[in-house]
Amino acid sequence: MTVWKTSMRNFLAHKGRMALSAVAVLLSVAFVCGTLVFTDTMNTTFDKLFAATSADVTVSPKKPKGDDGPGDGKPEALPASLVARVAGADGVRKAEGAVSSMAVTLVDSRDRNLGSDTGAPTIAGNWTDNDLRSMEITAGHAPRGPTEAMIDADTAEKHHLEPGDEVRTISVTGDIRARISGIAAFTVTNPGAAVVYLDTATAQQKLLGAPDVFTHIQVTAEPGVSDTELKKNVAAALGGPAVYELRTQQEAADAGKDSMGSFLDVMKYAMLGFAGIAFLVGIFLIVNTFSMLVAQRTREIGLMRAIGSSRKQVNRSVLVEAVLLGVVGSVLGVAAGIGLAVGLMKLMGAVGMELSTRDLTIAWTTPVTGLALGIVVTVLAAYVPARRAGKVSPMAALRDAGTPADARSGWIRAVIGLVLTGAGAAGLWATTRADEAGEGSLYLGLGVVLTLVGFIVIGPLLAGAVVRVLGLAVLRLFGPVGRLAERNALRNPRRTGATGAALMIGLALVACLSVVGSSMVASATDELDKSVGTDFVVQSGTGQLIVPQAAEAVVKVPGIARVTDYKVLPAKLTNPDGSTVDEEVTAADPTFPQDLRRETVAGDLAAAYGPDSMSVGSDYAARHGIGVGDEITVAFRAGGTAKLEVAAITSDDTTVDQGAMYMNVTTAERYVAADRMPANMIMFATARDGKEKEAYAALKSALAAYPQYTVQNRADFKQDLKDQVNQLLNIVYGLLALAIVVAVLGVVNTLALSVVERTREIGLMRAIGLSRRQLRRMIRLESVVIALFGALLGLGLGMGWGTSAQRLLALEGLGVLEIPWPTILTVFVASAFVGLFAALVPAFRAGRMNVLSAIATDG
Repeated sequence: MTVWKTSMRNFLAHKGRMALSAVAVLLSVAFVCGTLVFTDTMNTTFDKLFAATSADVTVSPKKPKGDDGPGDGKPEALPASLVARVAGADGVRKAEGAVSSMAVTLVDSRDRNLGSDTGAPTIAGNWTDNDLRSMEITAGHAPRGPTEAMIDADTAEKHHLEPGDEVRTISVTGDIRARISGIAAFTVTNPGAAVVYLDTATAQQKLLGAPDVFTHIQVTAEPGVSDTELKKNVAAALGGPAVYELRTQQEAADAGKDSMGSFLDVMKYAMLGFAGIAFLVGIFLIVNTFSMLVAQRTREIGLMRAIGSSRKQVNRSVLVEAVLLGVVGSVLGVAAGIGLAVGLMKLMGAVGMELSTRDLTIAWTTPVTGLALGIVVTVLAAYVPARRAGKVSPMAALRDAGTPADARSGWIRAVIGLVLTGAGAAGLWATTRADEAGEGSLYLGLGVVLTLVGFIVIGPLLAGAVVRVLGLAVLRLFGPVGRLAERNALRNPRRTGATGAALMIGLALVACLSVVGSSMVASATDELDKSVGTDFVVQSGTGQLIVPQAAEAVVKVPGIARVTDYKVLPAKLTNPDGSTVDEEVTAADPTFPQDLRRETVAGDLAAAYGPDSMSVGSDYAARHGIGVGDEITVAFRAGGTAKLEVAAITSDDTTVDQGAMYMNVTTAERYVAADRMPANMIMFATARDGKEKEAYAALKSALAAYPQYTVQNRADFKQDLKDQVNQLLNIVYGLLALAIVVAVLGVVNTLALSVVERTREIGLMRAIGLSRRQLRRMIRLESVVIALFGALLGLGLGMGWGTSAQRLLALEGLGVLEIPWPTILTVFVASAFVGLFAALVPAFRAGRMNVLSAIATDG
């Protein structure tokens, strides 16, 4: 009980000093709990959506595993005659033929894309009774003919549409112009998909290309008949389960959940990874807080030891304080995490992905995980300071506060730090010499971990050297006040090293990713300059195929010298070594080698566009022992089987079309029927000499009615690539900002406790003439030099990581190393402002001290 009372008294006595450490725990726990609640809520949303939209049993065409269709823009279909057979099965109350296609684009009367901006699909189909499970018509009525369409309420609200407005549905079979006859609202949460309903006959003809087919059949069970039983009965009526794909409602929902699972898992674990970084940074803050509190209470602890407290009791007292800190920070963090999840849901809603707070999911494991992490991390961080407190002897009661041993780092620590740093540097060097990406990745991971730990351990030794250099470069400009700030930073290298290390971690990751991102952009730009010979590229940013009417518009553009088709055909390849592989073969016009220059390691690429010829990539050729003149049997998934001669082997030392296999479109047309031939994935266009500007404008004008496609010249292509990389980096920087905020709290806490520790010293300095302004400046300069110390370590370490990582990218064709010096210098300068900001409150409090009271302070 005595230990508990002592711990409570000390915790409450230093509640102000504990607050910043509690905030660090709060932020880290909030990020973890917010991530778990957010991803659990997304799972709940999709689970409800998939369950609500699935019939008791769904019958669909049986497709090869991993096959998303023939790529012609028309989904696989079933004969309409199957509906009657299914309806006659035992236990069937109703069977409906349904049409659904995601290979569509919905636009308004001004050719604006009405689809989602978040990657959610646009879905077109016919209205059936099964849709009433998840939707209700809130205005107008369902479509009754080819000139009517019904859209979902979310799309209508977002784009200010109402019944009577005109919309156009673009599919591979043509454009479907219709007026809105009704609006249907989701009764479950719609995560962002745009939905348009057509009448059944129009949906069959325009989406599937035939009047007597459906994409699937929705089966409703008689009362008392289970889904499993119904599935067996329907399978028997259709000739067995191997003929068609049959799924119960639960199986269909599970399949939909599986398709989303990988995306949600990646997002979840990425965000938890950044939360882990914040926790790591928070450890330094907590270690510093308890180290300084122990140092300030040295005399008090000595007195406790003198009157009979054992080492274990003192140790336990500090750990109990840590538990209290962890509990308070974690409880607040769990609550803040739920708020963060709601905020993320609102943010997703602002960018187009609707998530309802009605689906907010808080599993019991979420608060338990948050509390456990917060408390365990806090106690572990306080363990070393607690042991140090337990070692305080009773004689310390006769000395001034503070322990002389804290003023210098031990040689053992320095040696361990140097060994770890050296081993990490060797790992990074081995990364640059690796011949395979897998092997290099292991070296890189080892090098990153060892150098990070090494820099943390060796931080006090580095602090002494780096702060002196910074003092000469920055602090000496401020005269005696600057020299005082330098000496204060050097007074306790262990504290300065730990505070700087907290900032170092976040900035190291920023520098590393900046180097990698800049190198990726520079490498890809260099590759484009070397390989792309065409003027314009037409493609969809969402991967949609180019519908025939848009392709025809490109061909008709004046000022264009040539247009190249580029189609991708799924196929099963049988190689000369007898192996069988599922691959994609690119069918292009013979002009393609002029549009995209590819280096060949054997044969002639032009010959690959001859009759019954093809090319393969060098890696594929090496794996299967293929040489020029060998024959590969190609079974096209959408057509017949061809025996093609390998006329060329292209180098895979590239990032553009790496591993692609090429053949002539005319060869593909001999084995794949016209109605099964995939639409273009990309189109390349080259202007007549001197007509580039006119052709560029004409192309954009010709495709204005098809907003799903973009026309890019080389400058656009490079800028788009740069924007994509920068967008990804900005997201990562935003997530790393949490760790940097925690690090700034660490600087604030260190300075605040340092000011308390030096109360008498500050009073004496004020008594002999140091002004309040000079005092505040001294503390601000101390903060700036600590921040710059952390920035130098972090940026230097990060550039080392980034440079090593770029050598791995070089193995994948990204061979240009580019250091983003403007970013690096901006971050370094910004770190000085971070230091100034962190010192505002401690400097203000120091300046307001009463001189006589400060001098009279004991210790």
